[in-house]
Amino acid sequence: MPELKLATRPSKLARWQTNFVISSLEDNWPDLKCKEYVITTKGDRVVDKPLPEIGGKGLFTQELEQGLLANDIDAVVHSLKDLPTEDSPGLVLGAILERAPAGDVLISPKSYTLDTLPQGAAVGTSSLRRKAQLLAHRPDLRIKPVRGNIDTRIHKVQEGQYDAIVLAAAGVSRLELDNLISQNIPMEIMLPAPGQGALAIQCRGNDVQTIEYLSPLDHKSTRLAVLAERQFLAVLEGGCSLPVGAYASIKNNLIKMRAVVLDLAGEQIIQVDGEGNDATELGNKLAQEALAKGAREVLHA
Repeated sequence: MPELKLATRPSKLARWQTNFVISSLEDNWPDLKCKEYVITTKGDRVVDKPLPEIGGKGLFTQELEQGLLANDIDAVVHSLKDLPTEDSPGLVLGAILERAPAGDVLISPKSYTLDTLPQGAAVGTSSLRRKAQLLAHRPDLRIKPVRGNIDTRIHKVQEGQYDAIVLAAAGVSRLELDNLISQNIPMEIMLPAPGQGALAIQCRGNDVQTIEYLSPLDHKSTRLAVLAERQFLAVLEGGCSLPVGAYASIKNNLIKMRAVVLDLAGEQIIQVDGEGNDATELGNKLAQEALAKGAREVLHA
């Protein structure tokens, strides 16, 4: 029986995502046996500092990619928003699965929404993108860093360390914690990270057999949408930790995308939007528009 070794990070969400992929693979290939391998990354080990303080690209991916390149494993399941926009040499995204809800949610034990949070309320997030967009909407909020897996962060808000926290809708839904959501934050207030809500399976570019196994899981319209978003980020030379949001959707083969670039205080905001038939061209075009409006100066202020 052929076997496929898939690596994952140790969190409950990462393992859920990997086991979802394993189930999907075995449904498509009844003769295939998949095995899960748990690998701890730097982003998992260092949980007492905000992400921007402990490194740049690859905080949650570097050790996993090393396992691929050493032929210890065959594939890795990632949250696409964690992956750098440039493929590592020798590695490709063999499949990008159909996207879950891409937005962000507010979790508050007192059922606050962004508009009903008290003046000066403490909101937990370690994402600069979320921080900047929260402050753009509510400059009075106190944004406090919060690290750890989803369960840890939810426990911290429930014990009163924060009035609310912001999490990705997809992760909350995958762990069946929707009952804790106090607000689905509108995209008009907070655009997601490029690729948010999508799962990507990374493998070696020359591993023809694994690429064949992954092919039924690839979702064409999701791949095109996230390609446009990630191209926008790549042109801005921004890592996944910068205050950049982008969301693309596809209808009748037309890609529509909105994107935003902010300073950390949420005071300078550059918004662009457009549509097109080619994902890479659209990402490039909107990034150039953002740069023409001063995006690089805003990001490096």
